[in-house]
Amino acid sequence: MKAARLVFSVLCAVPACLAQTPVNPHSAILQDFDKRVSDYVKMRKTIEGKLPKLKVTPSQAEIRNHERALADMLRQARQSAAQGDIFTPEISAEFRRLIGITMQGADAARIKGSLKTAEPVILRVAVNDVYPKQAPLQSTPPTLLLNLPRLPPELEYRLVGRTLVLRDVKSNLIVDFMANAMP
Repeated sequence: MKAARLVFSVLCAVPACLAQTPVNPHSAILQDFDKRVSDYVKMRKTIEGKLPKLKVTPSQAEIRNHERALADMLRQARQSAAQGDIFTPEISAEFRRLIGITMQGADAARIKGSLKTAEPVILRVAVNDVYPKQAPLQSTPPTLLLNLPRLPPELEYRLVGRTLVLRDVKSNLIVDFMANAMP
């Protein structure tokens, strides 16, 4: 009887132990990133829903006013936002690992060449700052993007020097950034 209870106890403990240990720690980190991005996008959609809808217009002033209003409301909602809210230390380490793999792979020379031919972007970035209109939006090489988690259409990755920036497309705000992302 004692042996049966012992076997039952061990068998019941195994699933609990397995549930606590992620099978793939890299996957768990990327799931955390996806959740943080999803939470931001939900908050952003709620805020954008409070603004009057932007009608199709050729007026640059109307588009800029809408962008500015959205950015102001997002800044207000994210007053306490700080670098690392999305790119936590664990997520940053995982992104550096993924970028490092890409930069050592067969496409590394092509990526480095692409980055060298692009207009260099040198500016100070901060969470909730507007990405300066006069600064070029350096595109992130497609091969590099293939190894990073996909973003919803509201967000994009941009490179500023060696810093990876998470930018809100419509509000033009810097949502978060990761310094020294590129080797």
